[in-house]
Amino acid sequence: MVLIKEREMEIPVIDFSELDGENRIKTMSLLDHACDKWGFFMVDNHGVDKELMEKVKKMINSHYEDHLKEKFYQSEMVKALSEGKTSDADWESSFFIWHKPTSNICRIPNISDELIKTMDEYVSQLHKFAERLSNLMCENLGLSQEYITNAFSGPEGPAFGTKVAKYPECPRPELMRGLREHTDAGGIILLLQDDQVPGLEFLKDGKWVPIPPSKNNTIFVNTGDQLEILSNGRYKSAVHRVMTLKDGCRLSLATFYNPAGDAVISPAPELLYPSGYQFQDYLKLYSTTKFGDKGSRFHTMKKMENGDSV
Repeated sequence: MVLIKEREMEIPVIDFSELDGENRIKTMSLLDHACDKWGFFMVDNHGVDKELMEKVKKMINSHYEDHLKEKFYQSEMVKALSEGKTSDADWESSFFIWHKPTSNICRIPNISDELIKTMDEYVSQLHKFAERLSNLMCENLGLSQEYITNAFSGPEGPAFGTKVAKYPECPRPELMRGLREHTDAGGIILLLQDDQVPGLEFLKDGKWVPIPPSKNNTIFVNTGDQLEILSNGRYKSAVHRVMTLKDGCRLSLATFYNPAGDAVISPAPELLYPSGYQFQDYLKLYSTTKFGDKGSRFHTMKKMENGDSV
């Protein structure tokens, strides 16, 4: 695990190449710590073709310059800001591509055949990474390997889509956010971001942590609200925002591994606290397991609650 130090905060970086060797147990522990205590981290050696990632970024930047930039700077929001007026809008130029269960990429205005092909290749590799990551999270949570995938699935599997965004240069950055403070509604978010321009910030222990640009095409990961619900609060979604800059136009491709629209989300039963027991029964168990793991006590109480022998 590598640590990037920024304003006395160390952002976890998980090296996935360590998962297949003697450091697997240590790496799994570091991944669990990043999900549990941070809610965001970087992944290197993720298996997605880095030359392909470079090509995607280059083509999206060209698409913005050719088809979106002029329209953005002619918008009412930009005109209002030039007069010192602000609004609840975000200083971003963005569009959303659905990949699964059905794709809308061919309906994106002015998108080229080459960009469609390149995005499809990238997303295919990224989807495999998302499934691998979700399986590893399940392992750390003590769930069956494909629990998250199955919980997120509708008839055609989980939803998978990408928000493509550019955060243009802003003449009055003190008056506008690129993206206001929020948590993500979905499950697991995989971010391919700018390698030069900063702006993304996450809230950690009451402090805003600047996320540095992603060198060498590491993937930045954060967990969303649905994973917090499924994990019964263990893997919490983190508040984040995008700051505007006077100099520098930031690229962001955030891909969401989300529940299908008709998926029913609830805490995994294995992760629920026991309920409906008498305190005296807990105290009896506690007297003999005081210095043991509390999780084992909870598990025992759940079995007693269900009428199982212990």
